[in-house]
Amino acid sequence: MEASAFSIGNRRNEDIALDLMKFIAMTTSYGRTSGAAGGVGFQGGPAATKPEEYADHLLELYGKCLKTVDGK
Repeated sequence: MEASAFSIGNRRNEDIALDLMKFIAMTTSYGRTSGAAGGVGFQGGPAATKPEEYADHLLELYGKCLKTVDGK
């Protein structure tokens, strides 16, 4: 019998980075449009004026999170 490549508790770096990005975005309102309510703590980045800009901010944040998780 072969052991599975993934056991319970093992997660890919991409999944960890995604969870980290979600946490940061939700708690800081990172990249939200200026009309959104303020988040807890500091404001985590520039406010987007269009949905496309908000998506760009989130993708940038995900890239930063992935680099951090990868240790680069």
